[in-house]
Amino acid sequence: MRADRLVSLLLLLQNRGRMTAPELAAELEVSVRTVYRDIEALSASGVPVRADRGPAGGYRLMDGYRTRLTGLTEAEAHALFLAGAPGPARELGLGAVLTTAQLKVQAALPAELAERTRRIQDRFHLDARAWFRDADPVAHLAQVAQAVWEQRVLRTHYRRWGGEVRREIRPLGIVLKGGIWYLVAFAHDSVRTYRISRFLAVDTTEEVFERPTGFDLAAYWQESSRSLEAALHQGTAKLRISPRAQRLLPMQFGAVGTRALEGAGPPDAEGWVQVEVPVEGETVAVSDLLRLGAEAEVLGPPELRQAIAKAVAILAGRYGVAP
Repeated sequence: MRADRLVSLLLLLQNRGRMTAPELAAELEVSVRTVYRDIEALSASGVPVRADRGPAGGYRLMDGYRTRLTGLTEAEAHALFLAGAPGPARELGLGAVLTTAQLKVQAALPAELAERTRRIQDRFHLDARAWFRDADPVAHLAQVAQAVWEQRVLRTHYRRWGGEVRREIRPLGIVLKGGIWYLVAFAHDSVRTYRISRFLAVDTTEEVFERPTGFDLAAYWQESSRSLEAALHQGTAKLRISPRAQRLLPMQFGAVGTRALEGAGPPDAEGWVQVEVPVEGETVAVSDLLRLGAEAEVLGPPELRQAIAKAVAILAGRYGVAP
């Protein structure tokens, strides 16, 4: 670990020029005292590090010195695929590896191109988490990811809706969807999806398994997502919605709401339109549609309209308003 840190320190000085000890400590996520020791170690190994004193001082490499230590390791090459997502990389245990990989790439580029990569980092940021929701606690994420890399069997204790289960699984891949981490694994003669935050315990075994021939993680996830959406949407609600609800629909129903608006009928004199929105079971549909408040009217099916009316009547009675 110290060797990797020394390489990162050297590449930071090469790419960015003069840096203070606190700046280096912040980048490397270590103490200032550790930076002092690492600087001494670099100097002892023959790297010409200069210390400039004064308000504008700091550490820098002797003019003209450049390291040739820019070869990528396997782990760093993996991390580059997450170069736009430092948060997820850190959760996977690849944060420091990603930083080193990016520094090596910058060190290997001509000065002009290296500056362009820095401008990209200054101008683009990917936040994979969903709005208004705390991130799942994923205590076992790094261990699960390591098992995916090494193709090792996992013994797991998992919490699902119907209770807890202990199961031996073969991890095939990891997916980050809307800020939530999922594990795709082979278990009980089929490929299944697990929400990583629901693992209560994970034990990595010494057993190595062979991945199914031709398994495509992206294709599996796409098909699984379609199947889940089809299973969840058990019916269609016919709505009459106000102009304000037309703006709210995509925010509250996502792509389903956007597609519903695309198929909307012509507006009436007040600007209200009729749309058809796929919905889940009745209980979930009532909860979802009530979020639109007085900006929407359920026209059908009749049983859903009655369920909405019943819920509204209960609320009116609870707040002391005559139905």
